[in-house]
Amino acid sequence: MSASLPIAVVGAGAWGTALAALLAKKGHTVTMWSYEPEIAESINQRHQNPYLSDVSLPEELRAETELALAVRGASVVLSASPSQFVRPVMAEAAGNLADGALIVSASKGIELGSLLCMDKVLDGVLSHAHMQRFCALSGPSFAKEVAAGSPTAVVVAGRTEEAAEQAQDIFQTSYFRVYTNTDVAGVELGGALKNVMALAAGITVGLGYGHNTMAALITRGLAEMTRLGVAMGSEAATFSGLAGMGDLVLTCTGALSRNRTVGLRLGQGESLAEILADMTAVAEGVKTAAAVNELAARHGVEMPIVEQVYQIVNEDKNPADALKALMLRDPKPEDWK
Repeated sequence: MSASLPIAVVGAGAWGTALAALLAKKGHTVTMWSYEPEIAESINQRHQNPYLSDVSLPEELRAETELALAVRGASVVLSASPSQFVRPVMAEAAGNLADGALIVSASKGIELGSLLCMDKVLDGVLSHAHMQRFCALSGPSFAKEVAAGSPTAVVVAGRTEEAAEQAQDIFQTSYFRVYTNTDVAGVELGGALKNVMALAAGITVGLGYGHNTMAALITRGLAEMTRLGVAMGSEAATFSGLAGMGDLVLTCTGALSRNRTVGLRLGQGESLAEILADMTAVAEGVKTAAAVNELAARHGVEMPIVEQVYQIVNEDKNPADALKALMLRDPKPEDWK
């Protein structure tokens, strides 16, 4: 059991809040940073966050709207902002980070433009010393279920084994089991790529298809994820673990998945603009689809599911036509390479 530590959670969405609550319940002194003043006020005054409704937060958990105040003096800084905002937010935080602070990323996505996962994004804004103590936390973990204490298993990948083991000790509880890994790139990619597959999974459900279709989608989706990961230098085995297969199964089949929900509504005929207009939380897969489609082209990797999802969300392709295009591709051997 780790000693009590001052911890900053940068980002007050559902996932950041669930992890902040877990850490506070474990006895750590946790300060959250919220971009939205009303969210910080709700956390401080009512011990609730609208992004994680129906969850009572620990009274000891505090929120700040001043980023410098939230991170200053923290032994652990958990980056949990939406992936497209990680760079500017953490660049602002960088000058106030304590020497020796452990940096843990819990954001799952790929930055548009640079096509970088969060470890490489943070490489560009944090010091070399801080990045030597960097970890990525990922795996099958709906925020609402973690906040409710459902038994959950995740993985933390560190640039060093020491950093990963320290993060493991800090986050592990009786209901939140943390495994360590050293394949940072693979763990980060798995967490990002599965969101695109979850969009596809939702689309198949929205079109009215059942378990056969879902099983095919998950299996072939994992093949695409693994191919791209290996082409980018990750270990194939990582995609068979919690950050790959585990998170893929969860987000493709679980009703709490925001990306699956967006796909479901697309499959039922709603436009993407209509869907996003009434969502308060971020569905990372919508923007990640474009980034992954570009990465696949850059690395010469065939990713037909990603290609069709990209065309649906970026080119208004009819979902039924997209599925037909996948099924009518030339026959071939089952090959994951």
